[in-house]
Amino acid sequence: MNAQKQQDMHSSTHSKDWSWPFWPAVPLYPYGRRRTFCSEVVKDTIWTFDQLHGILYAIVPIRMTVVKLEAGGLFVYAPVAPTIECIRLVNELVAKHGDVKYIILPTSSGLEHKVFVGPFARCFPQAQVFVAPHQWSFPLNLPLSWLGFPRSRTQELPEDISQTPFASEFDYAVLDIDLGRGSFAEVAVFHKRSRTLLITDSVLSVPEDPPAIFDLDPYPLLFHARDNAFDLIEDNQANRHKGWQRISLFAIYFRPSALEPVGLGQALRDAKKAPNRSRKAYFGFFPFRWKQNWKQTFDALRGNGRPFVAPILQTLIFPQAPTQVLNWVVKVTNWDFQRIISCHFDSPIEASPRQFRQAFAFLEKNPSVSENSSGSDSQPLLEEDLRFIRELEADLIKRGIATPAKEKV
Repeated sequence: MNAQKQQDMHSSTHSKDWSWPFWPAVPLYPYGRRRTFCSEVVKDTIWTFDQLHGILYAIVPIRMTVVKLEAGGLFVYAPVAPTIECIRLVNELVAKHGDVKYIILPTSSGLEHKVFVGPFARCFPQAQVFVAPHQWSFPLNLPLSWLGFPRSRTQELPEDISQTPFASEFDYAVLDIDLGRGSFAEVAVFHKRSRTLLITDSVLSVPEDPPAIFDLDPYPLLFHARDNAFDLIEDNQANRHKGWQRISLFAIYFRPSALEPVGLGQALRDAKKAPNRSRKAYFGFFPFRWKQNWKQTFDALRGNGRPFVAPILQTLIFPQAPTQVLNWVVKVTNWDFQRIISCHFDSPIEASPRQFRQAFAFLEKNPSVSENSSGSDSQPLLEEDLRFIRELEADLIKRGIATPAKEKV
């Protein structure tokens, strides 16, 4: 998609086109005003639709992927908020390539994905909806129809893909981990013709530069570009890059080692003297400072763009069923993909099955794929940055909310 067409597609001047009235169900930024950025990944075949979401301006993309079917029509993986703008962009593809035929909810636990599926499906009444197994909701475990899913055309993905109407063009592998109080399910989907792997949360890659969706709303980048409460919020390319890299550290580690928390009393005193005291700037409240080595921490995280498993999954989820996860990984790596489209952070990720396999080496006593076989890009995450999540894990185990990790394979 050329730059002029992208500009035309995103030139909407009516804020009602960005409105998302159901934001209280999952109250994440940008709340009731969601912009959508569409990008063509594979010419006339695959498109991504990005929106933003997060808390405290630690904002990352959330992504829907649309694939053109060979016989005409569209396959939608992980819908985003169906704003007027979003549906208009999808309908531009419908006009050219045919109706939305299949909608996939590829997770059981990701409320930020699940909440959009029912409303999105109602915009395309001919589409069949397929969901990952063992769906659940919190605090009440409600039927999907109560969450807005159309009852007559929603079904669980069958174990045998040949029982689906899209088996000739796709393959999929379901990871379904029983966590006791719910499940973690993720459906990896392989589009054979384009050799593209679609993933929800299991692996990601962090780009050096902020994703293009931030051109529509750079304020979160500028907010986090500051070193402390006294820095001005200024819009320039250097601040956008700095803000994105710090947001990445926040979003992935929660409390990275390069971040120095400021006590509540000091933060309130600083807020009184801060040059940015608007409501949008949280009235000057900025309860942390960045250490000088923050950029080295980001570079270690990014690893030149290598795919990796987010620390929260490395620590709390996947170690609960290492054999099950690795069996799923083996099935995925049997597909001959050349790119990965994840629902968050960078997209597409130019990566091989071997690189995908390497991202899960932390589950093995003796990794079958050498950590050093592909150079420095494959180095694991730094232990000092994982400290907060390790402490969180220990606390959850102590409280009986989580269970200790199973032995590595």
